[in-house]
Amino acid sequence: MPIDPDFPKNHQVIGKIKMSDGEHFHYLWGPGSLKEAAENSEVKEAFAAKGEEVGPLGVSGTMVAVDWDSCVADGACIEACPVQVFQWYRTEHDVPAKEVSNYEWEGTGSSEKEERKDYTDKADPIREHDCIWCMACVSVCPPQAIKVDQSALEFHEKASGTFNEELSKGSAPPPHAH
Repeated sequence: MPIDPDFPKNHQVIGKIKMSDGEHFHYLWGPGSLKEAAENSEVKEAFAAKGEEVGPLGVSGTMVAVDWDSCVADGACIEACPVQVFQWYRTEHDVPAKEVSNYEWEGTGSSEKEERKDYTDKADPIREHDCIWCMACVSVCPPQAIKVDQSALEFHEKASGTFNEELSKGSAPPPHAH
């Protein structure tokens, strides 16, 4: 099942993935649900090897969003992205995905397709603020776990309390404050 195209409307913020620069961050939206990752044999074996359970995780990111419940750690998005929006999150902090909001991120994890820790790893849009909206990641994702939508900025801004209703009435998207 592909990513819910209306995930910001149908989900709520369940976490915040913060960059160490104190300025950039993205949200984790949930609740998640068991999808492709829970059925993938490589993913299930990797979770078992770590002593972790496969469970609902949610969607990481807003304008560049990865449904971690669908992500099977294929890495096609990481390879396709010309501006390195994604990193394998576990290559920076090797922790269960449910704990990502407890850490500060430098963005120093691997952006190389073959360098994931294992199939529990997820492509995280750690630098969604650098996205150039080319959609390359969307077109190559086997489980269709990625949505890139610049108009979703409104949901990000509303969640962060920085949405300006007056600016939103113009033809250009509101400025991204972080």
